[in-house]
Amino acid sequence: MKKDIVILTIVIFLSVMCQGCDMLESHPYDVSVKGEKHLTDKNITLIESSLADKHSFVFAVISDTQRGYDETTKAVKALNNHGGIDFVVHGGDFTEYGATREFEWQRNILADLKIPYVSVIGNHDCLATGIDAYKTIFGRLNYSFIAGDVMFLCLNTNALEFDYSTAVPDFSFLREELTSINPSIRRTIVLMHAGPFSEQFNNNAATEFHELLKSFPHLQFCIYGHGHNLHASDLFDDGVMYYECANIKKRSFLLFTITEEGYEYEVVDF
Repeated sequence: MKKDIVILTIVIFLSVMCQGCDMLESHPYDVSVKGEKHLTDKNITLIESSLADKHSFVFAVISDTQRGYDETTKAVKALNNHGGIDFVVHGGDFTEYGATREFEWQRNILADLKIPYVSVIGNHDCLATGIDAYKTIFGRLNYSFIAGDVMFLCLNTNALEFDYSTAVPDFSFLREELTSINPSIRRTIVLMHAGPFSEQFNNNAATEFHELLKSFPHLQFCIYGHGHNLHASDLFDDGVMYYECANIKKRSFLLFTITEEGYEYEVVDF
């Protein structure tokens, strides 16, 4: 606890000092975002337009970049240098304390990516005014997009942070998505921050959640972060894999190659 208080004090101090002559006009939890906003919709447009009518593509996964500014910078360079990656997904936890400056610093690093990226919100991103900051910089907490013939469901699964006052996972959103699926969709991939059976997930709903996901066209696999370690598991013993991405300080990302026949994945160290 004492360590966290010291770190938070440093974050607040740096946030104030970095504002120069405006240092008395802003608070670390003031959601007066400077710079680019609404990135999710902008990047979805880029992804969908570049992959329209394609049946094969490659995407990378990073997650839990909080306090890993140097490592995130190196990850961006590695992703840019790798070649052949169509887009990146971020599994959440941009921040440690939900401070607006933390979001801005991460966004500014990721702006150097030469390919579009999308994200989901992490549990640390929900702290203080973090939800508002996340929505302002990135966008919706639950959404979907289409890459080729694949639907990506991007979900908020941080039930604990919402004190069960809001439906997390949002079953209403998922059912609405089911009723309006484009006929061209053949497969589904799910991105979330906290996976089923973590302390953040509403495990009273875990089985129903998984069964509902399987109602979508040919559920391929699910991706999540939060645990800070690499892990692959058939959580429900039905052949659907759940892949956990390590935090950025582990200096690796996941790489998925989607083909007409299925998919392959690998861990790339940088």
